[in-house]
Amino acid sequence: MRISVYIVIFILLGLAGCSQNESKESELALIKKTDPNPVLIDENTEGNLDLVTNIKEEIASYKEIYDVAVVKGKKDTLVVYKVKHLQRFHMKKIEKKIKGRLDKKFPDEKFTVSSDYKIFLEAVKLNEKMQNPDYSEKKANKRLKEIIELKNEMA
Repeated sequence: MRISVYIVIFILLGLAGCSQNESKESELALIKKTDPNPVLIDENTEGNLDLVTNIKEEIASYKEIYDVAVVKGKKDTLVVYKVKHLQRFHMKKIEKKIKGRLDKKFPDEKFTVSSDYKIFLEAVKLNEKMQNPDYSEKKANKRLKEIIELKNEMA
C-alpha cells in the first residue's frame, strides 16, 4: 500500500514537471523539423523580404538539408541549417558548397553559414523573440551579432 502511494506521487510529480513545458518552437528545434520563417530584422527595406525568402528556398533545395533558418540583419545574414543524419560526414564540404553558392548568387550580402545545432537553436529563439512587438530592432541586431560571434568562436 505504502509503495503504491509513493509510485502515484512520483508519477504525478513527473507529470507536473512536464506540464510546465512551454510549447515553443525552439524547445523542439533540435529534435524535429521546425521550418522557421525567415527573420528580417531591418524591416524598412521592402526587397529584403524577397531576398531572405529566396535565400531560404535556395538552401532548402539541397537534398542533404532538411531544415533552414535565415536571419537578415542590417549588415549580416545568418544562414543555419540541419544536415540529414547520413550526410553528417560531409558537413564541411556541404558548408563550403552552400557558402560558395550564396556568395555567387547574392554577391552584395555578407553571409555567416553554420550547420551547428546550437547556432540553429539560437536563431530559432531570436525568431521567436522577433514575434514580440516590444522586442526592439536594436536588441535583435545586437543578439544577431552575438550569435555570429558565437559561431566564429566555435570555428
